[in-house]
Amino acid sequence: MMRTRPLKVALLGCGVVGSEVARIMTTHADDLAARIGAPVELAGVAVRRPSKVREGIDPALITTDATALVKRGDIDVVIEVIGGIEPARTLITTAFEHGAGVVSANKALLAEDGSALHAVAEQHGRDLYYEAAVAGAIPLVRPLRESLAGDKVNRVLGIVNGTTNFILDRMDTSGAGYSEALDEATALGYAEADPTADVEGFDAAAKAAILAGIAFHTRVRIGEVHREGITEVTAADIASARRMGCTVKLLAICERAADGRSVTARVHPAMIPLSHPLASVREAYNAVFVESEAAGQLMFYGPGAGGAPTASAVLGDLVAVCRNILAGTTGPGESAYTRLPVSPMGDVVTRYHISLDVADKPGVLAQVATVFAEQDVSIDTVRQQVRQDGSGEASLVVVTHRAPDAALSGTVEALRKLDTVRGVASIMRVEGE
Repeated sequence: MMRTRPLKVALLGCGVVGSEVARIMTTHADDLAARIGAPVELAGVAVRRPSKVREGIDPALITTDATALVKRGDIDVVIEVIGGIEPARTLITTAFEHGAGVVSANKALLAEDGSALHAVAEQHGRDLYYEAAVAGAIPLVRPLRESLAGDKVNRVLGIVNGTTNFILDRMDTSGAGYSEALDEATALGYAEADPTADVEGFDAAAKAAILAGIAFHTRVRIGEVHREGITEVTAADIASARRMGCTVKLLAICERAADGRSVTARVHPAMIPLSHPLASVREAYNAVFVESEAAGQLMFYGPGAGGAPTASAVLGDLVAVCRNILAGTTGPGESAYTRLPVSPMGDVVTRYHISLDVADKPGVLAQVATVFAEQDVSIDTVRQQVRQDGSGEASLVVVTHRAPDAALSGTVEALRKLDTVRGVASIMRVEGE
């Protein structure tokens, strides 16, 4: 039998995502009630600009006092979509203290302080759900937390930022440079006016920290994630990848060490073979490849951002939290029992694609090969092409076998010191093989 008294929901933030959450709660109210077992009622909406017209939302629900809203004793669930660290952290903590469960899309806060938030939620017997914080509409957090809870995840490899994927895809398909592709992404609304969080990898790094923590049952903070953005990726890099039968993607990579004693989490551009499933992820879409012992290889794909897709994930969490309230229980909290350390990037075993500008004269290749040998880095392939511009220089491309990243970095530094090396044109890791 359905409960007639509604569960009351407070919405913090009414921008692109928040407005879609409110709209769907209204238009799908009967369906949500049937799925939950009780009606849900939007009891208040906290915003910064109350004068803005918000179509479909009763003006009487609008408030600028978010603290007072979450302190109301009749609020069952707080949905937080304002982003940032503060006041979001204080508001979420306050919500728990006053008896409300929380649904959040705040990747930055969860990557920085998720453990503390989980502790407060547990202390007060409340839920903290955050499917929308990683990869938009793609069901990923819950499968990792629940569906694969009986398995052992060894690797998570994915494209988790739609803006950078759009830019790199345009560079690959149209031959555009980075600046041109960024301008197009901005014009289409895929990139913010200040795209730093996306193009410098901060957004993807926050998501990597969350994914690594869930997948490996350990605590990983954003400061422990190695981060590189795409601002240095050139049209020449894209062309080199194409010649290798690869494409370039900004990847979030979370791995359990072979001995099981540590984990790594990193975000950086990488060349991946066109045969890899992630190579076909186009435009602003996201995809995450999960490798586990029993289930094997799984791939999750879909829109990673946008108002409606992200709202879908938020409302899925809302249904779960409301069901738990009616059942008098809570869902899974933080699982960090393994307490595995996070290894530095230098310990990560990778492959490199290194493009050098060198003097066109005998013995250069031997000198370069000697540097690699001295650093104990094995060479996979070499391609040299003499320039026809009369400069007396050549382009030398070296692709390595897998080696510790620290050894590869040391190799690059040693190459820069050779008199015959005029410059290091580009360095990129090769993944997905």
